[in-house]
Amino acid sequence: MSGTLKEKTAKGLFWGGISNGVLQLLNLVFGVFLARILNANDYGMVGMLAIFSLLSSTIQESGLTAAIANKKEVSHNDYNAVFWFNIIIGSLLYIVLFLISPLIAVFYKIPELTSLARYSFLGFLISSFGVVQNSYFFRNLMIKQKSISLMVSLAISGIIGIVLAYNGFSYWGIATQNIVYITCVVSCYWYFSPWRPTFKLDFTPLKQMIGFSSKLLITNLFIHLNNNLFSILLGKFYTKADVGNYTQANKWNYMGYSLVSDTLHNVSQPVLAKINDDVLRQQNVFRKLLRFTSFIAFPVMLGISFVSYELIVITITEKWLPAVEILQLLCISGAFIPIIRLYSNLLISRGKSNVYMWCNITLCLSLLVSMLITHSFGMRAMFIGYVIINICWVLVWHYFLWKEIKISLLNALKDILPFLVITITSILISYFLLKEINNLYIRFVGKILLTAILYVIILWITRAKVFRESLTFLKQRTI
Repeated sequence: MSGTLKEKTAKGLFWGGISNGVLQLLNLVFGVFLARILNANDYGMVGMLAIFSLLSSTIQESGLTAAIANKKEVSHNDYNAVFWFNIIIGSLLYIVLFLISPLIAVFYKIPELTSLARYSFLGFLISSFGVVQNSYFFRNLMIKQKSISLMVSLAISGIIGIVLAYNGFSYWGIATQNIVYITCVVSCYWYFSPWRPTFKLDFTPLKQMIGFSSKLLITNLFIHLNNNLFSILLGKFYTKADVGNYTQANKWNYMGYSLVSDTLHNVSQPVLAKINDDVLRQQNVFRKLLRFTSFIAFPVMLGISFVSYELIVITITEKWLPAVEILQLLCISGAFIPIIRLYSNLLISRGKSNVYMWCNITLCLSLLVSMLITHSFGMRAMFIGYVIINICWVLVWHYFLWKEIKISLLNALKDILPFLVITITSILISYFLLKEINNLYIRFVGKILLTAILYVIILWITRAKVFRESLTFLKQRTI
């Protein structure tokens, strides 16, 4: 990479890593307090509605953020057209969801969901005012400003959520926390972004983006459907408590993989798009990002799976024990999500939104069929099938990557497998050395410290380049 682009990438990763670390720490703190006060039924009520808000937000955004990032030149008219489009679509969608909320309650056979749905769906309506500001940050690699916005918003909404839960508002407190978070994020985005809309309603610029963005829209709908299939099917075939346990486990899983995935996503697609005309350069940049992703993702996600029992019991008490096995399985799949997202970012940067779309549609349908077949055998069978299919799908993503920039599967495995093997080796050694320790707290701390030390030592002995480059960069930032 050129000096300027390399510096921007490094700074983006640095700020993204810090912000995501702080965000997940805040999520951890507030999540622990809420989980100790509330129960699985409370989380289940909100979890059943999540898919509807996510799908509506996706339709409202319509893939235009990535479309703007991929454009060589972006004018005020481009941003303005997207802004008013988001407002109009967001308003119409809220009206539709407001009217069909009773049908959602009938589907789940829970009458209380009608009023909760109408209240919760206000969140995505408010978020429509911040989509373009987010697009501006994304295109211009303004990671620092976005990071501050998210951290401030999470702190404010987290405190409000805890106060409401403590005072007996149960699932209404969770819904209010989400709305306050979105409102604060949008407000901060407007404070930091220099772009402002005008009342000139000209939607002509959308015609240039719609071919690309429409495929991303369809894809993102299926991605959210894929990520929330369990909330839908568990709510239909099992109980509110089962949905709540899954929601709690998936929250920890999400905190882990998003720490890596969001850090890379905020940098990888804009950077790869800027060098789209140079395939050799894209190969080198992609492989470096792939190594860095594997270097972070495997120890974080497999590490969470390794300490899941101690983590759940210590932080949110034994009442959430049913979430332990779910978390263990989800984290195995979650270890590969940042890698899959990097693959998809490369395809998007090369304008292959059609490939991106069909890969995700096929994956979602495969997962749906698997869950419908296995649900009668119990929740464990559903989750095992989910994990296996997600991991195997990396090969599908790689096939299309190879067609685009000719990186062989062998080279990709050389970038991925060493970190997977080192992580598993470190975890196995730690497990056998610490398995006789009965004290929960000592075993928890021991697992984390010993696994981390072993991972670093093996990386140092094997002279892993990405590890040494990371150390060098951190030293430069602290001098």
